[in-house]
Amino acid sequence: MNLNITGHHVEVTDAIRAYATEKLERVVRHFDNVTSVSVILSVDKLKQKAEATVHVRGKDIHVESIDPDLYAALDALVDKLDRQVQKYKQKAAEHNHDSHKFAVER
Repeated sequence: MNLNITGHHVEVTDAIRAYATEKLERVVRHFDNVTSVSVILSVDKLKQKAEATVHVRGKDIHVESIDPDLYAALDALVDKLDRQVQKYKQKAAEHNHDSHKFAVER
C-alpha cells in the first residue's frame, strides 16, 4: 500500500503521521486490494479537517471528516473509511458470487 499524508495550513509531524498510519492499517487489514491511500489534513480557523482517498481495484473511495480536534477527525475519518471499504468489499463479493452462479446455470 502506498500512503501519502500531506498537510494544508498544518505541519504534519511525526506523531500525526504515525497516528494516521496506525489507524489506516485497520482499513488495509479488512481489505487487501487497497493500492494507495492519500490523506490531506487541513486547518481552517477552529475546524480541523481530514480527507482521504483510497484507491481500490475499480473504484476510488473518498471520505472526509471535520472536528475541532485533529486526532478526533482522523478517528472519525477512519471509521467512515472502514465502513465504506467493507461495503465495497461486500458488493464486490456479491457481484463475483452472482456472476459465478450465472455461469454455472448456463
